[in-house]
Amino acid sequence: MKIVDIKVFVSNPGRNFVTVKIETDEGVFGLGDATLNGRELAVVAYLEEHIKPCLIGKDPHKIEDIWQYLYKGCYWRRGPITMTAIAGIDMALWDIKGKVAGLSVYELLGGKSREKIRVYGHANGQDIDDTLHHLDQLISEGYTAVRLQCAIPGLEGTYGTLAGKKDYFELQSDRPLPPEQLWDTKAYLDFVPELFKKAREKYGNSVDLLHDTHSRLTPIEAARLGKILEPYNLLFLEDSVTAENQSGYKYVREHTTTPLAVGEIFNSIWDAKEIIENQWIDYLRTAATHSGGITPMRRMADFASLYHVRTAPHGPPDISPIGHAAHAHLNSWTPNFGIQEFIGFGGEALNCVFKHPMTFENGHLLVNNKPGLGVEFDEEAASQFPYKRSYLPVSRLKDGTLWNW
Repeated sequence: MKIVDIKVFVSNPGRNFVTVKIETDEGVFGLGDATLNGRELAVVAYLEEHIKPCLIGKDPHKIEDIWQYLYKGCYWRRGPITMTAIAGIDMALWDIKGKVAGLSVYELLGGKSREKIRVYGHANGQDIDDTLHHLDQLISEGYTAVRLQCAIPGLEGTYGTLAGKKDYFELQSDRPLPPEQLWDTKAYLDFVPELFKKAREKYGNSVDLLHDTHSRLTPIEAARLGKILEPYNLLFLEDSVTAENQSGYKYVREHTTTPLAVGEIFNSIWDAKEIIENQWIDYLRTAATHSGGITPMRRMADFASLYHVRTAPHGPPDISPIGHAAHAHLNSWTPNFGIQEFIGFGGEALNCVFKHPMTFENGHLLVNNKPGLGVEFDEEAASQFPYKRSYLPVSRLKDGTLWNW
């Protein structure tokens, strides 16, 4: 079997997605997700100009060799553009191998470690009552774990909310310039504990609660927050500090027993090495879409298991159903899987373009046993939803300083 073509599709059925299709001389093809929010076209150019010419004629079954070739062969290793492009290729190769073998990807990985995948949803609101209303809705839908995010009084928006929008995670697909938000660390630290106090008063310990600071604190500020939140028994506190300096988590860990999670912007095992081997975190949030695909995620999961760290892959609306399916297969296999972020299956347009193998039931995802990743992609439908430049928000302090450490 030989690779004869690699096609790259950019569509926006609610969010921008970059879909990779590898075609072979035997008619079998594979699909991969190479979406990188806000830098999609850079990944497209990398795939079309630098990867495709190198892979035509190669054997798609040599997944490991191709991964090493793409990672080591370009000299300029790592980085989000490179690793997202490799991820799209890697997923498509696993999809091909599964289809040829007649087996789901989780079977190729070694079979299931669990029958269902626990997920957490997002409850976001403009005030505490609004956030708790959304929490109540998710509990009624069967969720047993929910992330709480709330606008800070006196500020137009914060992470999880956006001024003028009821819910930041609406599939907003047309933001040609980054929206700017005002950030006030003191106001945030004073307010967030009240959100979790009210949630526990209303729901007790019947649901696991999570929170994401989106890397907007210094280590000592994050340590203070973790300490204050200890009575509310969070499943984890996410992205409390940026991790370019991995030892920042050492200082947070020394001051609080609140479990810590980080990793959604990591793009290789090297980004996570120090914080895992020092046991400074409890959950690794790295996504297959941005770290080179399924092949390296297996290694990261095994490495994390040596240090009692669980996986909790990033699962935002700007990962396509192909990427979510890749996570579902990985999560089914990974012995040290913890929990999966889940934002629903999208709207009518998304489900017109992608058909996936997953179902939601009582706070868990179930993945069927279709060969490969089990995702179908409608190229004609995708062409009806052209790319729109769109960016995530940025934060500034009251004096105008760009924030987010």
